[in-house]
Amino acid sequence: MAGAEGEERAEREHRPSPIDVHVGSRVRLRRTLLGMSQEKLGEALGLTFQQIQKYERGVNRIGASRLFDLSRVLDVPISFFFDDMPGQPAASQGFARRAAGFAEAQEGFEDDTLHRRETLELVRAYYRIQDPAVRRRVFDLIKAMTPAD
Repeated sequence: MAGAEGEERAEREHRPSPIDVHVGSRVRLRRTLLGMSQEKLGEALGLTFQQIQKYERGVNRIGASRLFDLSRVLDVPISFFFDDMPGQPAASQGFARRAAGFAEAQEGFEDDTLHRRETLELVRAYYRIQDPAVRRRVFDLIKAMTPAD
């Protein structure tokens, strides 16, 4: 029994953290929305494309200084990488609540809408509109066509 528990613990320790996976997926999302390759992003950061792949899959954690560099290169605030993360613990909850079972409760961060080819093509086309006034009118048109919340 003790051997099985040790193997299970070792397997859990080698799995990427759901938070790292989420942050990595947000890096990938922004990079693809900009039409930037992993190689180009790596060059801008002084990394190989393989390192970018590991970050995007959540295999390697992104440190604070690297997250800062990513936010500058990808032109987003640091908070972008944590946006849309379901189940974020409230600030008022204690450390014990966050530590006990936190990772297990965080599974399933992927939002299919943001990863569809149609969404990526739409966003890329939107940002190719050179005139900010026209871009704003397109934005207002799309908002006007959607059902009210």
